[in-house]
Amino acid sequence: MEWGDAFSERLGQLCGVLTLLMMILAVVVVGLRYGFGIGSIALQETVLYLHGAAVTLGAAYTLKQQGHVRVDIFYRRFSKRRKAWVDLVGLLGFVLPSVVVIVTLSWNYVLNSWSRWEGSAEAGGLPLVYLHKTLLLALALTLGLQALVELGRNWRTIRTNKVPEGAQ
Repeated sequence: MEWGDAFSERLGQLCGVLTLLMMILAVVVVGLRYGFGIGSIALQETVLYLHGAAVTLGAAYTLKQQGHVRVDIFYRRFSKRRKAWVDLVGLLGFVLPSVVVIVTLSWNYVLNSWSRWEGSAEAGGLPLVYLHKTLLLALALTLGLQALVELGRNWRTIRTNKVPEGAQ
């Protein structure tokens, strides 16, 4: 479990850096456009790529931090064991099936993009669309791995009625 949590933590730190870069580049794009009348499709697409990377790679970190949506009006009153059951059912009923759907629906889409070395349709855009689309599979892989870590953690809590170290 520790390696999975550590990996998700590193992804969270990476997403912080990506978000900071995205914000800086967005300011640069606006400054160039409105201050100097210079437009850059490549810079605009870089902002979009950074945003996509931050969102997709941040999903596992968000799961680790218990940051995804849930109905807390009931959950917060539950015992540790009941919370673990709710989380376990959510992981098995929603998260892991979503991971399977994402992989199933995006696999050929990503492979097709790689086979053509797909690039931007815009003149002056980035020739890296295939990498951007690969983030779909990275989302599924990282979220799936963290979901398995959370499953183990919740199962241990159900069995022992103790929250393992590293749990939120």
